[in-house]
Amino acid sequence: MAIKARNEKPVVVAGGGIGGLAAALGLAQRGFRVTVLEQAHEFGEIGAGIQLGPNAFHVFDALGVGALVKKNAVMMDRIQLIDGLTEERIIDIPTGRAFRSRFGNPYAVIHRADIHSAMLEGCRRSPLVELHTHSKVTGFRHENNGVSVDVAGRERIHALALVGADGLRSAVRQQIVGDGEPPVSGHMCYRAVLNLGDMPKDLRWPAATLWAGPNTHIVHYPLRGWKLFNLVATVVRDTEIAAHNEQASPKEVLPLFEHNCDKIMSLMRVPKVFRRWNLRFREPVGNWTQGPVTLLGDAAHPMIQYYAQGACMAMEDGVCLAVMAERNNGDFAKAFKEYQDLRLARTARVQLSAQMLGRIYHAGGVERLVRNDMYRGQKPQSYYDALEWIYQAPDYIVSAKLKPKRKAAKKAASTKAAVKKATKPAVKKKAAKRPAR
Repeated sequence: MAIKARNEKPVVVAGGGIGGLAAALGLAQRGFRVTVLEQAHEFGEIGAGIQLGPNAFHVFDALGVGALVKKNAVMMDRIQLIDGLTEERIIDIPTGRAFRSRFGNPYAVIHRADIHSAMLEGCRRSPLVELHTHSKVTGFRHENNGVSVDVAGRERIHALALVGADGLRSAVRQQIVGDGEPPVSGHMCYRAVLNLGDMPKDLRWPAATLWAGPNTHIVHYPLRGWKLFNLVATVVRDTEIAAHNEQASPKEVLPLFEHNCDKIMSLMRVPKVFRRWNLRFREPVGNWTQGPVTLLGDAAHPMIQYYAQGACMAMEDGVCLAVMAERNNGDFAKAFKEYQDLRLARTARVQLSAQMLGRIYHAGGVERLVRNDMYRGQKPQSYYDALEWIYQAPDYIVSAKLKPKRKAAKKAASTKAAVKKATKPAVKKKAAKRPAR
């Protein structure tokens, strides 16, 4: 049976990454017809591992992919920060039962492609989502009852609304914000993915682990059912190497981290090659919306990765945007304004907090001693309290979980009643025998 869309002209989503697909899936679930335009030749996700806070799992639940993501994720026992010079464990945050009870979901790690494929599959199954590759959005123009979207090498698309999920160098952002090229951060990552057999046995921990050293930090955690380990080593440099997402040899990488202790350097010496990533971000801005056009994810609020929340914030954006569209019955100019009002302070706080975390991670000299003294010996509850603002998902995310279909809900209730009826006599009979014993 064909599903009738609420809108004749589509909502166009520029960008088919995790955030763009979350928005498309959320809108489609609420009856809106969506066209996703991805500039690459195929839908895919760049990168390897990603950390997922509990707030991310609330998003997955809202989008109906929670079970699938949890199946592919590796649950962490703890989050820990270790002094890279002395091997002292400074921060230790258990993420077991008490953590899950506090925040309603686990802390986990997963391959980015596993999240993206779950979102993509959800979009492909929806008759309300059209997916197009080789489609780079270059700009837009406002028109009566919507917006026309310019696409390189294609006819203009007349849309009801436009969502710019087109990343750090968003063409949609340039028309709304116009702040040019994202500035160089001075932070550079070297990434590698290792097979389990290549991972030193004394570092195979079920933990999201960060080794903090002066001007550097090194992160590692397991992936894909403990078959792989993700390794990301970050250094703060005065200059940026122009080449991005290219191979880097150990000869380039190891001297930048050699001040760290031998235990973590034994891991750094394993990869035969790394991938080099230049990190860029922007300061928060006060507006990313223009009528029926808005931004989400890195196009709206690109952040340094130190809170491991970039993808989480993009997915929260997508769900919030969809909820506001439904709440305003397809008035996207009003919906996008309310979406921005709800999201701006939260995402800006993550942007700014991530920058401060960078200073904590990379502390040297007296600052390093102060950091260690501040965090040494803190109780789990104090960390949970400090993380409440970010790991407790907003109400508009938690309440966005779609209700089951009426027939399915009725059938479930009927089954539950039948089971209860079938088991009730047996319970009574057993209880009646007890006094006679």
